[in-house]
Amino acid sequence: MPVELLDHMGDDLTVVNAARVSMAKHSAQLVGKDEKLITYLAAHNHWTPFSHVTFRFRIKMPIFVAREWFRHTVGVTRNEVSRRYVTDEPEFFTPSEWRSKAEHVKQGSGGAIDAPGKLCEISDAYSKALEKCVDGYETLLNCGVCPEQARMILPQSMMTEFIETGSLYAYARIWRLRTDPHAQKEIQHYATQVGDAIEKLCPVSWAALTDWAKS
Repeated sequence: MPVELLDHMGDDLTVVNAARVSMAKHSAQLVGKDEKLITYLAAHNHWTPFSHVTFRFRIKMPIFVAREWFRHTVGVTRNEVSRRYVTDEPEFFTPSEWRSKAEHVKQGSGGAIDAPGKLCEISDAYSKALEKCVDGYETLLNCGVCPEQARMILPQSMMTEFIETGSLYAYARIWRLRTDPHAQKEIQHYATQVGDAIEKLCPVSWAALTDWAKS
């Protein structure tokens, strides 16, 4: 599940100076009082200083995960590969485990299915379904159907790829929601990777924005 950090602008000091400009002040380097200021800003939901720090990622994920990820729109911009133009052989996601249906909630999942016979049946059905979709897709293209219509036959497990730019504050919100235990496990993996990349660059701000959610 690749998440690649392409670029970033700003750091913890950027947050501090965005806040201090209201009093015409500026910090040349991060010191103790600046770290306290960052904690104060996060605790009191003063979010605008955190929006001056941005990150640009290249992310590759299955469509069924991307459609959940794309629900986060505030403070984020994306450009996605388009099957209107691309006709390369599609790549598909295969889960590391198949989970059972949750017993007491409408969404989510239960524990991993571990019965060998059942797993073989599931894997066989999944492989055959993907093979049939690819065969159908190639048939439509070979018959002269335009790519923007032929793509309709491809399943949600197909991998997609996009470049995404978002603010520090926006990614903290995504992280809090998508690493929650009730979030789908596949999307938790992506949120964790994004958070790990940001934490290395803005450790004080990231801790202030997310530590309460870790407890």
